[in-house]
Amino acid sequence: MSTPAETALARVRELCLALPETSERPSHGAPTFFIREKRSFVTFHDDHHGDGRLAIWCAAPPGAQAMLVGSAPDTYFVPAYVGHLGWLGMRLDSGQTGRSTRSRTSTTWRLRASMKSSSNAE
Repeated sequence: MSTPAETALARVRELCLALPETSERPSHGAPTFFIREKRSFVTFHDDHHGDGRLAIWCAAPPGAQAMLVGSAPDTYFVPAYVGHLGWLGMRLDSGQTGRSTRSRTSTTWRLRASMKSSSNAE
């Protein structure tokens, strides 16, 4: 029997790896998904440093972080380390549907895949 974290990671993995040119490897101890082996776009966290959240951290379009965190703080949050770069945390244990997770991962992939720079915000 799978734990909620194992089930959530399997779903995130399925969604991310279905996108073109993606791969997975650990980054800073967490399962992280990359575009063309270089640019991260989603990181999976289970109780990151004891925060109690089952969540993904993902890149977000300008303004999305403030809007989503302000409108749905039980679901969205500003993640540590990358929040100042506009990244968004999305709880997977707050009743989010698979559709929401699919939408967030595909939006994030499009945003990061379209960037020209080779810099990598982790």
